[in-house]
Amino acid sequence: MSTTPTPPAPAQSRTVLLRGGDVHSPADPFATAMVVERGHVAWVGSEGAADAFAEGVDEVVDLEGALVTPAFTDAHVHTTSTGLALTGLDLSAARTRGEALALVRAHAAARPTDRILLGHGWDAARWPDGAPLTRAELDEATGGRPLYLSRIDVHSAAVTTALLDLVPGIADRPGFTPDGPLTRDAHHAVRAAAHAAVTPQQRADSQRAALRHAASLGIGSVHECGGPDISSEDDFTGLLRLAAEEAGPRVVGYWADRDIERARALGAVGAAGDLFVDGALGSHTACLHEPYADAAAGHTGTSYLDAHAVAAHVVACTEAGLQAGFHAIGDAAVTAVVDGVRAAADKVGLARVRAARHRVEHAEMLSPETIASFAEFGLTASVQPAFDALWGGEDGMYADRLGIERARTLNPFAALLRAGVPLAFGSDSPVTPLDPWGTVRAAAFHRTPEHRVSVRAAFTAHTRGGWRAVGRDDAGILVPGAPADYAVWRTEELVVQAPDDRVARWSTDPRSGTPGLPDLTPGAQLPLCLRTVVGGSTVYVGPDE
Repeated sequence: MSTTPTPPAPAQSRTVLLRGGDVHSPADPFATAMVVERGHVAWVGSEGAADAFAEGVDEVVDLEGALVTPAFTDAHVHTTSTGLALTGLDLSAARTRGEALALVRAHAAARPTDRILLGHGWDAARWPDGAPLTRAELDEATGGRPLYLSRIDVHSAAVTTALLDLVPGIADRPGFTPDGPLTRDAHHAVRAAAHAAVTPQQRADSQRAALRHAASLGIGSVHECGGPDISSEDDFTGLLRLAAEEAGPRVVGYWADRDIERARALGAVGAAGDLFVDGALGSHTACLHEPYADAAAGHTGTSYLDAHAVAAHVVACTEAGLQAGFHAIGDAAVTAVVDGVRAAADKVGLARVRAARHRVEHAEMLSPETIASFAEFGLTASVQPAFDALWGGEDGMYADRLGIERARTLNPFAALLRAGVPLAFGSDSPVTPLDPWGTVRAAAFHRTPEHRVSVRAAFTAHTRGGWRAVGRDDAGILVPGAPADYAVWRTEELVVQAPDDRVARWSTDPRSGTPGLPDLTPGAQLPLCLRTVVGGSTVYVGPDE
């Protein structure tokens, strides 16, 4: 990809012609060129017509056959934690307890001056013995220093004795165990103590690292899901300030607090995101109608909010003009959300609830009835297809926790789309990595075939879907008037890829009139990001450009 430069002008006021590639746009399925002016798409069309613009622009970019798409939106991110995982101790690749402990020892030795050691990503469900790290093992590996290690789902943590000593009364909090991982209130307390040790400079550096990494993957927007049980007010406002002052992906902030005035004061667009109705399946804290298959008899998880609390929050947010939103994974938690939203609609009116575009994060265990309710109330399902890629299948963690039959019902993306439920795709990073094309692939090749969606539908959920989730129907798409948030990719032949063998799986026939996308068949090489542009300003350029 080459450019023809002209004297510099402010990035957002420059007029740029991109030509000689493929432009993914419903305005013209055969487009090879695009004009960007004042931070917005001004024109999309064919190579021949592009000649008329070539003399009047500030810059001409020869795409050299590259693909231009809308930039991705990751609709569920924990930015600081993502940066800490990128720059610190990441246990997600540890295949055994021994490997995990070796990584802990090496990290502790390399950080002799850190007040508290931080790490993330262990997943005992994938280790041969299935047993989590013990406190005694971690005390030995760290030399008795404070350590916080969040499980991959971030709903439990393994810690050292020295960290427990920093939290008075920790043994009396729900979720405390003498030697195993902590959950619920005990986990929230030690997480707060651990994160309090992160300096403002460390926090800002982590945020920059996460946003730079996102930009390098063609991500133009992230939805930050903060809250008093997840991060801190300083963390949240610092991130919003950094994103406003420095070039990079857009950051849309959600603050998961039932105090909606506090959320508004912090600059959040909604008192939403990870407002916990329940926990997570991996930590046995997702709230279920029927007991877990691999836990103590009768154990159905943890409920943090009931339908009455959900209703009160939805009413308050709707009347205040804010989005409400909830973290709900288990079927009982999803039922509580649906029942609460129904009660809210009875009070303030269905039309007002639908117009508010309230959200549900994760929404993994759905029934036909709850899916229909999502559609009725206009709820956005903010979902993470990589969860299925990581934990689905007959041998995966979901099957261990729920049994194979219940596990097969999880993450029913096709049923949600058929019902007309708006989808917004994300990663929940650092739970799963920032990986937009991998996320699209995971939805199109879901481990349960009946839940698969087309690559086109999945791509839309990861681009335009994220914008719609924040009330913007004019963005996440390359058409005249839309914000110029786009990414340029080196990729192989473009195809139209369907999820169902009853339909033609491949089509390169131009008569279809459907813009093609990269081949995402498992094993195929994913596209390489060459450039990411946000609002007409370049926020990432690949090393070879």
